[in-house]
Amino acid sequence: MERREALRLLATGTALQLPPRNLLAVLREARKLLDTRVSPRTLNAHQDATVRAMAELILPKTETPGATDVGASEFIDLILTEWYDEPDRTRFLNGLADVDVRTKALFGQNFIDGSPDQQAEILTWLGQKMTAAADAVGTESRQRRGFSQGPSRHFYSMFRRLTLTAYYTSEAGATAELHFQMIPDSHDGCAQVPSEKGGPEN
Repeated sequence: MERREALRLLATGTALQLPPRNLLAVLREARKLLDTRVSPRTLNAHQDATVRAMAELILPKTETPGATDVGASEFIDLILTEWYDEPDRTRFLNGLADVDVRTKALFGQNFIDGSPDQQAEILTWLGQKMTAAADAVGTESRQRRGFSQGPSRHFYSMFRRLTLTAYYTSEAGATAELHFQMIPDSHDGCAQVPSEKGGPEN
């Protein structure tokens, strides 16, 4: 699978609609892309920490791995760097900055310095804004346009989609949550073992 096609499927969330065999191909490509990442290329250290904290609140570690365990922030940085165009990248980063603006206004500190209850309150507020924005668009216009292949115009919708895609296209998410079985690409059947005389056994 070509790198750009894999990025498109991952960035738009359509990878999750693929048949298991195709999804596993995208999964492998995503892991290869993430394995080449040494440090964030779009997110600075503070933004990366904020993304990690928010993603972990959406998908916390329980009996199954959480967002941090599967590299959600690394995945988001990859998509921001290699797939999003400049307006979408700017929209995402501005939305991320607004998270701190809101947290400072309410609690006098950045999001990553807030308590778990304060962080949860901010995510609830973001979810309400996202729902209000979706309602404003209207069901009829959404049906007329069909499924959007690009990033949502609302930051938290973008963030949630990328976080969930990062999780469910990871090996941990695919096996623990979607119950996919990682089957090798090929399987060699039982080979005949030659007898001591050099011919196949009877």
